[in-house]
Amino acid sequence: MSRPEGSKPPDLYYDVDESRKYDSSSRMNNIQTEITQRVLEMLDLPKEHPCLILDVGCGSGLSGEVLTDEGHYWIGCDISKSMLEVAREKDCEGGDVLESDMGQGLPFRPGMFDGVVSISALQWLCYADTSEQDPKLRLNRFFSSLYSVLKRDAKAILQFYPENSEQAVLIATSASRVGFAGGIVIDYPNSSKSKKYYLCLSFERTYKVPKALGTQEGRQASIDLVARDSRYLLNCSKASSSLNLIFISSNRKKGKKTKQGIKSLEWIVQKKERRRKQGKEVKSDSKFTGRKRAGGF
Repeated sequence: MSRPEGSKPPDLYYDVDESRKYDSSSRMNNIQTEITQRVLEMLDLPKEHPCLILDVGCGSGLSGEVLTDEGHYWIGCDISKSMLEVAREKDCEGGDVLESDMGQGLPFRPGMFDGVVSISALQWLCYADTSEQDPKLRLNRFFSSLYSVLKRDAKAILQFYPENSEQAVLIATSASRVGFAGGIVIDYPNSSKSKKYYLCLSFERTYKVPKALGTQEGRQASIDLVARDSRYLLNCSKASSSLNLIFISSNRKKGKKTKQGIKSLEWIVQKKERRRKQGKEVKSDSKFTGRKRAGGF
């Protein structure tokens, strides 16, 4: 079965008919409710008072209804006008919606939200509908603005459906590059129907992602973002059918970039050898090979 993300942009795919069909489906209602409850469990909001939650890609407001039932206030944003019309018809108490493309950034003031949730929306940013749209740029805009609108003690839990491991890697590294800590939790990694991906983000470097559901003891089912050095390292393991990826990242230090090894004697000799193997004419080595030229007058 083809994925909707690869057929049309979300604002065109979810037209009037598709939006009402989506909202009236008992199957979709049950799935959205179950996922939202799981997201709230992982978000671990304080019980003492209601919180203000941002619902990214809120659609017809199915996840917003769960937020209201849990006693929280929420603001939902979505790119589909038809979906938002269905959400407004419900007149859900404690919630409001607005039209916004998350790939252009979130239009809210800094430090506004106690938490951010998203259900089945994040993967749409991995697809380009025109030549001007770059998934990396859209993901960077989204995560940069997400980093801004969250309170410093808040977290974001974003459930999504990656088409492949490359999309999961792209999303995880995009979140890490703007400064987030956390990772991706994969519930029921060995099930084709029940497998769910959750991107769990925090400002705390010591933050540990929640435990995944449906995993066998001793098997990893997460992608962790851990601060160390200034590189992005990927370690892939196939101990199970789940993704077992560990990311090591940190905030990059500003400074001059060095070009170690570029045009050194060893580099030049290796390049000459490669060209000789290709059958190309190469000058013989001499005592001047790799020597730095004197400056001009």
